[in-house]
Amino acid sequence: MLGPYEALDDGRIRFRGNRVHAQIDDVRKLEAPVSKFRSRVRDLATDKAFASIAKINHRVFSAAHSYFAERGALFTLLPLVTRMISSPGAVYGKEAISYTSDTSPVTLSWFDLPERAFLSESSQIYLELALAQPGVDEVYSVYNSFRLEESDFSHLSEFHHIEFEGRVPQEDNLRCAIGLLSCILRELLEHEEESLAHFLSADKMAELASLTSPSAYTHLTLREALDLLHEDTGEDRFRHFTTEGTFGSWEEIRLTWICGGPVTVSRFPLLEVPFYHAEIRNSDPKTAHNADIIWPGYREIVGSGERIGGADELAAKAEIFQLPSQDYAPYLETRELDGWRRSSGFGLGWERFLQGVLEMPAIWDVCHFPRTHLALKP
Repeated sequence: MLGPYEALDDGRIRFRGNRVHAQIDDVRKLEAPVSKFRSRVRDLATDKAFASIAKINHRVFSAAHSYFAERGALFTLLPLVTRMISSPGAVYGKEAISYTSDTSPVTLSWFDLPERAFLSESSQIYLELALAQPGVDEVYSVYNSFRLEESDFSHLSEFHHIEFEGRVPQEDNLRCAIGLLSCILRELLEHEEESLAHFLSADKMAELASLTSPSAYTHLTLREALDLLHEDTGEDRFRHFTTEGTFGSWEEIRLTWICGGPVTVSRFPLLEVPFYHAEIRNSDPKTAHNADIIWPGYREIVGSGERIGGADELAAKAEIFQLPSQDYAPYLETRELDGWRRSSGFGLGWERFLQGVLEMPAIWDVCHFPRTHLALKP
């Protein structure tokens, strides 16, 4: 099966190896090679892998723009400095977690203003604001994102998102996300075969071609996914309907092996996902109208969901999540606009997608200038 990893019975995540890197026993033990980052300029000049990645990156960029242009979605210029964090918190049980500690945004001072500013960790909120413009029904962005979290084999402190927001229901939104992945794969296979072949065998590229069909995806609710994991492992923790301690990197990888390919997982517990996700009506327990796309043998590469539509519903959610009203007033204001319609959107993690496709051991291996919690070089 495609993908860099295998989730072993003893809890290890094994890198299976590709044409560039040998097998690694447990990628959870990998540490960012800071000394190697410092010699990155020399590596760029001598390691052909980086030139191949450069060509692949360019094709991903051009394919994404072509895909959205065909839909009529508008590219939107957005700020990277904000007071509105797109994932300001989650609630577990009755404990409300501060919006500044749950996401750990990167903070900075902005001239002489007394308030702290944050570097954007997603464009989602501003893309929603952009939909307030008359006649604008779909928008997208390609931007840097920042997270004040320690880097590991699948996380960078600075990375890139391809994000979409549109006046579409979640079902169409998920089809749009899968369509984007299919478009990018087709473009890569047609125009960048030589670059892909630096990392992948001919058999692997044939498997990639099979993922251009929407029928390649297995669609599960989180409850169904947990049931499959319980049946596979016999572990009672999967009986609990929660993502806390039951649905992390090992479980995502294992699930794709059980299903034999890419998986979408939907309907997460409502209070375990960001505040802006809409609730599925009459769900018990309360679940969100969201879905993640998990790449085979890898992790989540796309997060998607339908947004809260009504002003009263959003105000109630804002109170639960303790959103600072002075910061989120522009977002709350959108629901008071005449003719405001509910939207849905998704975000594709660019480096994660590339790591999954090229079957690389760590996310910094697909990044020319990686930013981790340990290094700002080169």
